[in-house]
Amino acid sequence: MPFTRQTNVIRRIMNDQTKQENLGTVISIRSSVVDVRFLERLPSILTVLRGGDSDEIVVETLIHLDEQTIRGIALTSTQGLAEGALLRDTGSSLNVPVGQNLLGRVFNVFGETIDRKEKITGGTWRSIHQEPVPLERQSTKSEIFITGIKAIDILSPLELGGKGGLFGGAGVGKTVLIMEMINNMVAGHEGVSLFCGIGERVREGEELYREMDEAGVLKNTVMVFGQMNEPPGSRFRVGHAALTMAEYFRDEKKQDVLLLIDNIFRFIQAGMEVSGLLGLLPSRLGYQPTLGTELAELEERICNTESGAITSIQAVYVPADDFTDPSAVHTFGHLSSTIVLSRKKASEGLYPAIDPLQSGSKMLVPHIAGERHYRIGQEMRKTLAEYEELKDIIAMLGIEELSQDDRRTVNRARRLERFLTQPFFVTKQFTGNEGKMVSLEEALDGCERILNDEFYDRPEKSLYMIGGIKEADGGK
Repeated sequence: MPFTRQTNVIRRIMNDQTKQENLGTVISIRSSVVDVRFLERLPSILTVLRGGDSDEIVVETLIHLDEQTIRGIALTSTQGLAEGALLRDTGSSLNVPVGQNLLGRVFNVFGETIDRKEKITGGTWRSIHQEPVPLERQSTKSEIFITGIKAIDILSPLELGGKGGLFGGAGVGKTVLIMEMINNMVAGHEGVSLFCGIGERVREGEELYREMDEAGVLKNTVMVFGQMNEPPGSRFRVGHAALTMAEYFRDEKKQDVLLLIDNIFRFIQAGMEVSGLLGLLPSRLGYQPTLGTELAELEERICNTESGAITSIQAVYVPADDFTDPSAVHTFGHLSSTIVLSRKKASEGLYPAIDPLQSGSKMLVPHIAGERHYRIGQEMRKTLAEYEELKDIIAMLGIEELSQDDRRTVNRARRLERFLTQPFFVTKQFTGNEGKMVSLEEALDGCERILNDEFYDRPEKSLYMIGGIKEADGGK
């Protein structure tokens, strides 16, 4: 069909349907990239276009190519979409539901429920593209977010309204730690938790849902998934969708929110795929030229206000363990604390398997954490680092060959390691041990007493898997 004749057909269809509808015709499809020509008016950037038999095809406008043509990225499969097909300008950006009725439910990037329960209709829906909180509305106080987990609160405290990185491979207890934080968030802060899976394997998402349901923490949690098998546009926007839901609880309900993101690298990776599909010139190592801006748009919405805070724990994958990789460099610039899980600790039965020497926090300074907390933290690091150096000598010659001072160091370090273990509420069904939530003061008291050799003659097992130090006072 000649182009002029096709134009007349489109105009006639437009007039026949409704004067208000802004329809465009697809002129090019390359994988997830769709070019659409509009004769009436050009949709704004970030506007959603819909098409297909039941509006199942969703395209987000990203670039204005000329005064009549836009280039967008499909957030769904483009199967069934052909050149000449019509797409409808919805006049709005992608929206997701917000509200109390989201708790205990699982959503995709479009705000649709995917847990096979009743659909959420009506209520309040908001655009996933929100501006970060202005500086004048952000809280200027740096406060520690107490998790009730000794190893985190003492050596790598989280910032209220800040971002913490969680590093760990498969099978070292990352999921269990996440579930315990969700449980303690409800118990200690009367807040809500939001889990955002970016590029999650379908199996991982299903297992996490089942485990959280069995542990009893699902009813205070919202889960949002952009799974690995979905188009890059969908994975790229799921983080924004989750943040929009989290902002509702912070701004409207005045609650603290714990936002867990797994995995932040997958967000960067999705952005790289979108950039490549759009034909943008790549920057260093093939990353998108807009990497810093895109990550900042997401991260800067996570902050602390006078009414509440969004505190984020983000699982971080470092490509090929190269910490100079652009994705790692940009991510670390936003983090205020790092929690590193060790396979060696897990194999020794020291749970949570947090490596105290590799983990750290910008909050562990005297003017924020306090002189006492800072001093105890530094003493613990020094003791544990000395023990690490002595392990080779002990393995070759035995502990009897060490000096009296070194023996005392080993004695303190081994007791500190065991005191930093803790029974979790979410693992009671497996271990039979009642979970313990430990206040920062109790945790500091215990570490200080161990450093002062008050437990020098006590057996190590009296400090293993306990809450506060008072539980060990009766140990033999």
